[in-house]
Amino acid sequence: MSYESRTGAVLFARRLDQVATFYSNVLGLSEANRDDDHILLESSGFQLVVHRIPRHWPMTTELAEPPVRRATAAFKLVFFVHSLASVRSIAHAHGGAMEPQEKEWSFNGILVCDALDPEGNVIQFREMGRPPQ
Repeated sequence: MSYESRTGAVLFARRLDQVATFYSNVLGLSEANRDDDHILLESSGFQLVVHRIPRHWPMTTELAEPPVRRATAAFKLVFFVHSLASVRSIAHAHGGAMEPQEKEWSFNGILVCDALDPEGNVIQFREMGRPPQ
């Protein structure tokens, strides 16, 4: 893909394929490359590398379905989307979870909702163009 990426992130995961599939479907990212320990997802302005957690790292959380929130993370990824309602159904279908609609809030005039990816990483979606209900 020809692009000029302006931002990117690396996300460590135990279930590489499931986590990459989640972000690909929820955010519309395309798989650009992969090897045994990495899957590169991208759009025209963003790259996400899903990186397998090295075997020597201690496992501090258990994997569960639905995912259990990793409350001790110091960083939260934020993604702008067209519709929180659409993302909610796609996220659920791919092993993630979003807070219910009643927990959405407004920040700087934008509708916001927290979610979990399949491994419990907390992420945030912000819907552009619609004031909160």
